[in-house]
Formats: sequence, structure tokens, C-alpha cells
Amino acid sequence: MALATVVAATLAALTFAGAAAAQTRPPHPHPGGPEPWIVSTSVVEWAADDAHDLTPEGGISVFEGQIARFDRGRHGSPPLNSVLAVAPDLWEQARAAADLPLHGVPILLKDNIETADMPTTAGSLALANNMPGRDAPLVARLRDAGAVILGKANLSEWANIRSSQSISGWSAVGGQTRNPYDPERTPCGSSAGSAVAVAIGLAPAAIGTETDGSITCPASVNGVVGFKPTVGLVSRTHIVPISHSQDTAGPITTTVEDAAIVLTAIAGSDPLDPATAEADARKVDYRAALDADSLNGARIGVLRFLVPNYSAETQAVFEASLQVMRDAGAELVEITEAPAEFRETSGWELTVLLTELKHDLNLYLASTDPAQVRTRTLADVIAFNAAEPRETVLFGQDLFERAEATGGLTDPAYVEARERSFRAAGPEGIDRMMARHNVIALTAPTTSRAWTNDPDDDDRSQGSASRLAAIAGYPHLTVPMGFDRGMPVGLSLIGGKWDDARVLSLGHAFEQRTRARRAPGLERTVAGDAAPAPARR
Repeated sequence: MALATVVAATLAALTFAGAAAAQTRPPHPHPGGPEPWIVSTSVVEWAADDAHDLTPEGGISVFEGQIARFDRGRHGSPPLNSVLAVAPDLWEQARAAADLPLHGVPILLKDNIETADMPTTAGSLALANNMPGRDAPLVARLRDAGAVILGKANLSEWANIRSSQSISGWSAVGGQTRNPYDPERTPCGSSAGSAVAVAIGLAPAAIGTETDGSITCPASVNGVVGFKPTVGLVSRTHIVPISHSQDTAGPITTTVEDAAIVLTAIAGSDPLDPATAEADARKVDYRAALDADSLNGARIGVLRFLVPNYSAETQAVFEASLQVMRDAGAELVEITEAPAEFRETSGWELTVLLTELKHDLNLYLASTDPAQVRTRTLADVIAFNAAEPRETVLFGQDLFERAEATGGLTDPAYVEARERSFRAAGPEGIDRMMARHNVIALTAPTTSRAWTNDPDDDDRSQGSASRLAAIAGYPHLTVPMGFDRGMPVGLSLIGGKWDDARVLSLGHAFEQRTRARRAPGLERTVAGDAAPAPARR
């Protein structure tokens, strides 16, 4: 199967199963043409035998058809390019999963997560033939629970770590993923395809990965739910890495309840990933832990020091969201001062990421089949990119080059940067703010409305809530809270280490009271101004 080409569906019209899906969730118009998108059935509906009319096999046909027609541009508007490849054994997977708990729920994977049946490219032509023939442990857990691995989602190449000028959602393998609310605006990244595919109903759920903002940012700007778990709750084995300190995988869905179901399936200890040693003891049934009344009596800290740079529209939506929390019984505590050394954390973080990238990627590349992957080290990848014009047509690889020049995990500069960044974000950051203000979670806007794809345009991101939770390795949830000039914006909820269940429950309670999500095509875009911010990894 060609990686950049999605398998074409054989359906010329909706099947009976498609009609059933349309009845479950009504169709809505997409921005580019008269033909409606069919919004996918949720994970909850799929997992309940008596709650949907779709057989797994029939549903798979519908999703294949939707990918071919809507993601690849067959409806007359620009292709969204969210899906790189469809699994070759969908029908076999669906039949095998029919009687398992997830009942054949179709799930897309970001294409830095290995599966036995498809290449894993990280969006790079250097990994175009990378088929080690193994499932990542989180994929094995999904299959064991009854999920169908629908295919691979496009991403920002190398998860946005190749260049300081990288374009979110672009990869040499898959091209540019586009935001379905406005194709001229960013889908953010690096889990761009995962978020876009869920937003337009190509799958009920997708798995993204985050080092700093790569789940929460694309989920926010595409109007869906994204959850970055505590680092160590979900295995990273057989996932193309950036940083063993900060990397994690997590669910992207349309509801918090769906995210909780998927997280329950993928969480757990893995002997090959030492960070997950406590996962089995810490994991719970995250769906069962949801409480629609959990905001009542909850003290939540409002990260005011992150708010001023946002547009008036986003600030107004955020203030309305805070009032929803108050009306639900929450006590909100204003936190106006950033943690000590907060501004310095970005520089320390970059030192950590570049150093760990060289170490971790070299280990990953050494684990691949040399007959399939000729680039055995980061230095080899840099040389490959320099000789391959398709890789550098839009931007270079300055971060790769800086990573190659790092001194390793024993380098005093790295050791100091990791110690200081973690302390500033975790013990002296999130932990201290929560203890000092006696709050159980923190909240802020996740990021701004989507900015334009034009790198020369001054309409850029206005900020992000991801850095502290990313560096500390703590849970971070984004939930749709409304719109800024027709573009979705999300509300972030952040907790302490292993507070995953509580953060999800608070988000679920907020979501039940707002129902703020509107699928693409139901909101229109009005261009606006913004200011710069970094790429998400």
C-alpha cells in the first residue's frame, strides 16, 4: 500500500450501515461543498451492543468511504489529509473484535506509533519502509479490548522537532493536514491528523502523542477533546521518540467519556518502559470514575498569568466558562503570579528535548530492520534530509542539527536543565500553586483560535497552557469551550501527578453543562489578528 495514498472505498453511495450512522448522529455540512459529512458514532455507542445499529463490518465500510470522499478532497474542497493509510485487514479485525468490550470501535493512530500491519513513518521519507512487524504495547491493549485499528493519521513530521520553522500538520509523507473549520488555518500539531480525523467523524477516536502541546493544541483548535496523561501511565515502547522525560500517548475524542474509555484500555505497566512501573497500581476505570457533579465544592485555580495575551473573544469565552464552573458549585481561586523561573523553563526544556532526542531516537532507529531503514542514527537522518529535496522544500532541520551536537545524558548542561526545568514546572510550579492555594486542579485557555498556515502572516498563536504539565509530566485535559470568530477554542484542566481520573471527571462535569462542541460546518470563520508562539511537539 502506498503510504501517502488512502485506500479508496468501494462504496458509491451510503450502505445500510451508513444510513444507520446518519440516524445515530445527523449529518452536517462541511465548509467546502454541498455534500454532508456523516458524524461518526461515539465510542460509547459503539461499545454498547444495544446502543447502536452498526455491525463492526458495516461500520468499517462507512469509515473507509468517508475517508476516501472527505479526507482526500473528493467533495470539491481542499483535501484535509488527516489520514495517511488505512489498515489492510480491517474486515478481519472487525470480525475478531465483535464480541469484545469495545465491539470493533475504529481507532486511528498517529503515524509515530508502530503496528504490525502498516509502516510507521513519523511523516518522514527516511522511514517510508519502516515495518518492524510489531504492535506497540498500547496498540496490543487496544486490540485486546476489541478496538479495530483503522489506520494511521498524518502528523507534523518527526512530531515537530526537526526545525524551529516547521509547519504544524505538514509531513513529507502526507503533505499538509488542514483545519476543517477553515482549511487556510492550522490544525496545530503534532497530532494534527488525529484531531482533524476525529473532528470530521472519520473515526470515533484517535491516539495522539505529546511532548509539549501535541495532543492538547490540535484537539483545542479542531474542537475536540484531547487528554495528555501522566507520563508513565501509558507505554511509549515502539513509538518514535523525542523525550523519555516528557513523551506520552493519549486519546483524542469528541467527548470526555470517550477519552476515559480509551484511556482505560491503553493504560498499564510495560516492562520495556521503566516509567510505567507504577501504572498498573495507579490506573482505574476512568469512565466509572467520571462524576457529572464533580465541580460542586471543587476548588480550582485560575492561571490568570496565562490569560492576558489572548484575544478579547477567547477571554470572553473563558470568562463564561468560569461562570459555568461557579454555577456548578466550584470555588475559583485567582492565581495571578507565574511560578518562579517560569520564563526560564522554555530554554531548559529545549536543552532537555534536544539531548534526549539524539539519545532516544538513536536507540529507536537501532531497533528497526536495517533492510527497511537505512538511516541508523540521527546523523544518518540529517544526511538523508540534506540529500532529499522533498524533505526540505518548506523548512530545514536546524533542531536536528542542534540535537546532533548535544553531549549526551551525562552532559552537565543537560543534567542541570532537566533538574531545573522539572523542579520549576512540577514541585515549585504546579505542586506549589495547588498546595499554596488549596486547589485540586488548575485551569486556563488551552491556546488561541487557529492561526493561518502562512508562515509570513502575523496571525499566529497567542499562547499555550501546555508547558508546565508537559515538563512536569502531569495530566492535562482540553475540552471545547466555545468559538473565537468561528474557530474552536478549548478549556484546559491540569492536575498533579496521577490525578488523571480527577482531571477527566472535572472536564466531564464542565462538558455536561456546556455542550460547547459544534462540528465543522456549523460555525464559520472570520479572520482576525494574533501574535507569535512556538510549535507544539
